[in-house]
Amino acid sequence: MSVLVTGGAGYIGSHVARLLGRDAIIVDDFSAGLESRVQGLICEHLDLASVEAPARLEALMRAHGVTAVVHLAARKKVGESVEQPEWYYSQNIGGMANLLTAMRAAGVQKLVFSSSAATYGMPDVELVSEDLTCSPINPYGETKLIGEWMANDAAKAWGLRHVNLRYFNVAGAGWPELADTAVANLIPIVFAALKAGEQPKVFGGDYPTPDGSCIRDYVHVLDLAKAHVAAIKYLDDQVRPHSTFNVGSGEGSSVFEVMNVIREVTGQNFEAEILPGRAGDPPKLCADVSRIEKTLSWRTEANLTEIVRSAWQAIN
Repeated sequence: MSVLVTGGAGYIGSHVARLLGRDAIIVDDFSAGLESRVQGLICEHLDLASVEAPARLEALMRAHGVTAVVHLAARKKVGESVEQPEWYYSQNIGGMANLLTAMRAAGVQKLVFSSSAATYGMPDVELVSEDLTCSPINPYGETKLIGEWMANDAAKAWGLRHVNLRYFNVAGAGWPELADTAVANLIPIVFAALKAGEQPKVFGGDYPTPDGSCIRDYVHVLDLAKAHVAAIKYLDDQVRPHSTFNVGSGEGSSVFEVMNVIREVTGQNFEAEILPGRAGDPPKLCADVSRIEKTLSWRTEANLTEIVRSAWQAIN
């Protein structure tokens, strides 16, 4: 069995690949991925949205006997998607279309799709369940929802077996060498500011939440990677009652609460600079994880302190 992992040299993808071991075949354009994360594995340097992608992907799948695909490769910055929606559609939707075209041609029928809690938009509920109507509020979330539709349509058209994993906020490090180097999410952004001797910045302090800052559900990246492995195994089941799963802890932490945990872990007492909120950021997103716990027998193991500690240790 070989598993093609798109975006496999990235932060999340490299954790999935590490768990899969020699079974992983990596495809990455290395715009954010690092070759050092996937040393010793077969790697194909490729932009999934390029014209040549379908033929090259099909050839790679056939050459290595690929039986399943984990599709993580995508552009994923909310603010950037608001500023450059056309590019996000061409990259995320174009890449998905090329991948599905190649899978169909090569006869590969199992797909784990990296979706996002951004598909939900701004739900007015305490916990977000998978049955909630999706109303994304930014182009990034829209591309992820359309990706789910594409997988659903492929299932009807040619029998694709698929799982959509809707990630909530991913952080931490399973191994130090696989640390998040993108400095695009809250915890790495705060760490980068502290290391530079600067004041960390918080986007928004007047949201309709108890302390005025955004509330998010944080999941350890290694727990998330384990969810992918569980999803691949699930696709072998003849009876699969669900195709979409939230991946989170089921608990919410505000930005200011995360800041307090970072102070405890790093031993640094700092004050944050409060900036205006960013376009497309919902006040609160927390996962109902009962479906994935029941169906895939998966649950997160690391709490917020352990997530922050592993991320801090990975860069020190």
